[in-house]
Amino acid sequence: MRAVAVTATASELLRYRHLLWSLTWRDVRVRYKQSYLGVAWAVLLPLSMMLVFTFVFTRAIDATSVLNVNMPYALFAYTGLVPWTFFSVSLGGCVNSLVANRNLVTKVYFPREVFPLSCVASSMVDFVIAMVVLVGLGAYFHVTGGWRFTPGAPLLFLPVVVSVQIMLTVGIGMILAMANLFYRDVRQIFGVAIQLCMFVSAVVVPVPQDGSTLSRILAVNPMVPIIGAYRDCVVYARWPEPGPFLYATVVAVALLLGGWICFRRAAMRFAECI
Repeated sequence: MRAVAVTATASELLRYRHLLWSLTWRDVRVRYKQSYLGVAWAVLLPLSMMLVFTFVFTRAIDATSVLNVNMPYALFAYTGLVPWTFFSVSLGGCVNSLVANRNLVTKVYFPREVFPLSCVASSMVDFVIAMVVLVGLGAYFHVTGGWRFTPGAPLLFLPVVVSVQIMLTVGIGMILAMANLFYRDVRQIFGVAIQLCMFVSAVVVPVPQDGSTLSRILAVNPMVPIIGAYRDCVVYARWPEPGPFLYATVVAVALLLGGWICFRRAAMRFAECI
């Protein structure tokens, strides 16, 4: 029965794909409307954060020997910041997606999943642009000798890594959108929590690999193996560690299915709570 319900939902979303596209394009246009730099902000956000953390860890306190990242720190940071920015911006849009579209929620019928999905899809545009800059950054370090690009089969695994991150983001996004509709404090709590989570997700500082209690606790975070997989495929030219990445995949699928089930069951109450 559950498989039938999933198939029916997928078919329904496919029928409303034009609405999903319209909402996605609307989100992109609103984000950069009357913005002088436009889509350049998709690059400036992770790039500026990379410059800040590079200055802090390589100039202000010179922690490169402690970090032991085996590559230019700027490349290490940017490779983590690009998927993290995609993750955090997507969830930031999802958490308020139902409340921000209250008129549509209360007046027109369509699968409500399109709201968090459109937020993730619009953030995907920024992600693709930022990844292009990653190619340029890698080319710079390759030419200057700070790092050498080694093409290989692991690079072909990158779409799988992106797909797992999208599943995780959509699952959490539906939960946040639903929770914020019922409890408006969720949006405020999320704003604080997502900033703190960046520092425990191997974005700018690698997770300890010493088998300590702290390293085991941090390994529970599914974004740690996902961001590690980005670096493995793109920078290290090696396959992601199968155990941690499989764990992240299982968590992503579980959150996607669990988030969707809760979202569907609560959808009947959306109109009255908004």
